[in-house]
Amino acid sequence: MSKQPSSPDSNTSTKVGSGASRRRLLQGALLAGAAAGTGAWRMAPGGAPEPASVHAHLRQPGSRPYPGRAEGADTIPQIKHIVVLMMENHSYDNKLGMLKRPGADGFTFGANGKPTATNPYANGNIQHAFRMPTTCQISGKPSQTWHDSHTSFDNGKNDGFVKSASGAVSMGYWQWADQPFYYSVAKQFPIADRYFSSLLGQTFPNRRFLMSGTSMGMVNDGVPNPIDYPKNGTIFDALNKHRIGWKDYCSLGKVLTTTELYPRLYLDNLSKIVSIDHFYRDAAAGTLPSFSLVEPNYVLNSEEDPQSIALGEDFAARIINAVIAGPAWKNTMLIWTYDENGGYYDHVPPPAAIAPDSIPPDTPGGDHYNGFHQYGFRVPCAVISPWARPDYVSHEVFDHTSICSLVEHKWNLPAMTHRDANASPMLDMLDLSSPAFHRPTLARPLLDTDPKTLTCQVTGPGTIPPPGSVTKPKKAAGSAEG
Repeated sequence: MSKQPSSPDSNTSTKVGSGASRRRLLQGALLAGAAAGTGAWRMAPGGAPEPASVHAHLRQPGSRPYPGRAEGADTIPQIKHIVVLMMENHSYDNKLGMLKRPGADGFTFGANGKPTATNPYANGNIQHAFRMPTTCQISGKPSQTWHDSHTSFDNGKNDGFVKSASGAVSMGYWQWADQPFYYSVAKQFPIADRYFSSLLGQTFPNRRFLMSGTSMGMVNDGVPNPIDYPKNGTIFDALNKHRIGWKDYCSLGKVLTTTELYPRLYLDNLSKIVSIDHFYRDAAAGTLPSFSLVEPNYVLNSEEDPQSIALGEDFAARIINAVIAGPAWKNTMLIWTYDENGGYYDHVPPPAAIAPDSIPPDTPGGDHYNGFHQYGFRVPCAVISPWARPDYVSHEVFDHTSICSLVEHKWNLPAMTHRDANASPMLDMLDLSSPAFHRPTLARPLLDTDPKTLTCQVTGPGTIPPPGSVTKPKKAAGSAEG
């Protein structure tokens, strides 16, 4: 989620200056929608349908993964609890580029042992990738708006990060010493090095994809229309239909939850939107529901700028360790990932994607680009489970709708959009023949071993870019000396 002012191509006329302000405005919208009564809810209109031939060879919305089996049938009895821990705003290279796990596509290294990744400035100077000076971040940068994300993407060149509003900080990264818990997770459990965010845009639309396989045109972090609701519902509606339990565990009661991005969903399921304290109790008791969405505190430990990433790692460690220590661990699958790249650099160009529906990007500025036929940048992803496939790096293309697809495959539920209908369900990251991880031991988070890491919350994130990380462009062979 961006902390900077809305860009000219924002999909809302309301100008909002920070994540907290957006959340407050949305709370107001929720109250207004509730006051209007159920008669105010209606289906948002879509655009003109695409020709049937475009999707003729694909699975269709409404189809089930296993047509010969009953809807709601449990096809993966080894997994009784799916937990999604989605943090905020970091790319794969920014977090795991220095992992050096065999087979994982991270940074390429030069003779000096440092990443060779670079991005040019508009004046031709070269910004080299650099280790962030502290665990803290710059406030308001980098930028992941629809416009800046496409500038960074540059039609697949991935060379526009520094030229965009993100600036030099986009080339920063953290390494093992900065996040020992995360690296121990990414070393032991299967990771995916082709897990992309669902679109080149911000938090809100990406989290809508997580719930419904579409953003309904949303591209930036504007205040959602309180009457928006996807044509085929959300994954939570499908779970409700078959009385499959779920909860949205939230870290702070008065900030935006993911489910509030569809206000109707939130208001219709208030009993399932609970505090994070319930998660720890349910994990300890072995009573987690069939599906859990776990949300950090978005103003403290989600890892959005200018927060210290050490606070986010500490939160994630408590969640993951609670699951591992609980009596239901033997039947749990936890997915750790991020909603979008936050404007940070990644070297892998996101590939073309299947548009979920016929709704175009809601960009008053006219910057539609190729719409929703495009994934966003890579983000970290690991599967943490006794049934996780050991010594494995997945190269399958995933995005947030792969989590929808996983849930649909698990309970043979109908697809909501063309995107989730055809998304890989991440089953390659499991080995259901035998559990390989009984009670794994993970490293302690940095905050446990170095409380002084939070000093930067007072002193600042350090000098960015650091001295020596910018060079002049090399002269072309045979060019005249200046």
